[in-house]
Amino acid sequence: MTTSDAAAADHPDRSTVRSLLRLWPYVRPVRVRLFGAAFVAVLASCLSLVFPLILKWMVDGPVAGHDPAGVWLGALYLLLLGITEAVLFGLRRWLVARPLAGVEAAMRADLYRHLQRLPVAFHDRWASGQLLSRATTDLMLVRMFLAFPLTFLLVNGVTITAGIAIMLAQQWTLGLVLLAPAVPIMIVCWFFERRYSEVARRAQDQVGDLTTVVEESVLGIRIIKGFGRHRSQARAFRELSRTLRGTELVKARLLASIWGVIVTLPEFAIGAALVLGTVQVADGRLSAGTLVAFLSTALALRWPVDSIGFLLAMSQEAGTATERYFEVMNATPESDGRDATATAPAAAAGGGEGGLRFHGVEFRYPDAPADAPPVLARIDLHVRPGESMALVGATGTGKTTLTALVPRLHEVTSGRITLDGRDITGMPREELRELVAVAFEEPTLFSATVGENVLMGAPGTAGRTELDRALSVAQADFAHTLPQGTGTQVGEQGLSLSGGQRQRLALARAVVGRPRFLVLDDPLSALDVHTEAAVEAALRRVLAETTALIVAHRPSTVLLADRVALISDGRIAAVGTHHELLRTHAEYAHLMSGAEEDGR
Repeated sequence: MTTSDAAAADHPDRSTVRSLLRLWPYVRPVRVRLFGAAFVAVLASCLSLVFPLILKWMVDGPVAGHDPAGVWLGALYLLLLGITEAVLFGLRRWLVARPLAGVEAAMRADLYRHLQRLPVAFHDRWASGQLLSRATTDLMLVRMFLAFPLTFLLVNGVTITAGIAIMLAQQWTLGLVLLAPAVPIMIVCWFFERRYSEVARRAQDQVGDLTTVVEESVLGIRIIKGFGRHRSQARAFRELSRTLRGTELVKARLLASIWGVIVTLPEFAIGAALVLGTVQVADGRLSAGTLVAFLSTALALRWPVDSIGFLLAMSQEAGTATERYFEVMNATPESDGRDATATAPAAAAGGGEGGLRFHGVEFRYPDAPADAPPVLARIDLHVRPGESMALVGATGTGKTTLTALVPRLHEVTSGRITLDGRDITGMPREELRELVAVAFEEPTLFSATVGENVLMGAPGTAGRTELDRALSVAQADFAHTLPQGTGTQVGEQGLSLSGGQRQRLALARAVVGRPRFLVLDDPLSALDVHTEAAVEAALRRVLAETTALIVAHRPSTVLLADRVALISDGRIAAVGTHHELLRTHAEYAHLMSGAEEDGR
């Protein structure tokens, strides 16, 4: 089950109307133009009901009286009405085009902004394709609903009501014949709405799954080609496509079914009314003009009635799209300000101790089972001001998780982390992330220039001097030799660069702002021996000016640090210098000996 499938299962009794009403805050600023467009559309549609009245006048008047001039006058009236109706519908489209494009843009901007503020745990759970489909396909469905079905459900309702009133006024017995299918049509629409909503939601979720597969295939194209897995990926894509095709066919069958009912029953009613009306004309109880006007009105109502199924289908799809949009918008973002409950204890507990300190920190992932052991348990660690601490441990012991707690990419389950005696939960996140710079083992670069990628880690005032210094520290001077120098676009994910080049740029991004606290997750893993030595030499000067926590696997990286903390099974097993731990701790000596063998 996908993330969105699970979300859908939590709301089995969801209401399309309630979902669509949540769009009102976005629609409110443009409500005047939308209401104006609806009024214009209602007026244009009601004008179409005047045509039959003019036909009645022409048949019972100029035609019956053999008056050619009257016939030409009636034709002129019909032409003017047709032109007026066309102008009004064109005006309606002009009124809604710009504001609805603005509504869609505002919703997409809000979604993007909200995604930036959601915690890392949210993004760990949700597939990127599901988020992309909500920002693209779903918002397009919402815009289409606001542009067409929302207006024409009202327009067609008014038109049908007015048309029925006109027919009943002309000949009430024939009007009752045409009203006979109303009850069965309403029952069919009720069943259709419930069923189509479920299928539409399933289809939209499957579009998200398919988007995820396409995105992963594009980003992982080197792996797919390198291992010759294009056939298996194509098979997975075909299976998802086939599933989506099957769901779309179910939607098509449902729509065909309701359309069959909505179109067929009124046609039978019109046929019955035609026969009955003809008999009444033959008996002299009804004028020919009245029958023509009656049947013309009935035919004018065919499109409003026939379109009910189509409009309901679009409304259901827009309702599920709105629901999917707000599933993301309802997710709780990271708080922007301080956690007031943490501020007072932090100041008291800090005791004036500077640097980075972990106080009995415990962490478990939010979606982990309640009885699962914590990833980190009772972490007590102090990195003194200006000191560099290396984190060493076997794979899976929680080193990277521990570093992610410092900039609050994850929140501690219990315990506290302090920076210079201040609890990090008592700081605004913006301030915290200005104090703490990070470089991850898997460097991520954006579709921007080299300079823009590096300066992302610096305050807004940083310029060329800071950029050159950071590139020098990270031994990333290769950037100056690129075709456009530091103005070269690196491409999506930075895949136009080598792994070592990406890692050096990520390191430059971490040091460019001269942070007070530096968190490095195995920052030199992709470098060759000679480049690593050069980076280490430059990095030592940076580490002398900051307080650093470094995840390390190689002895050469460990030697950058003043002290080493050994993590074992989510706990701090030992703290000391590299040489002390080599002499006194067998597990550490084993890890370092293995790393040395790997280095050779």
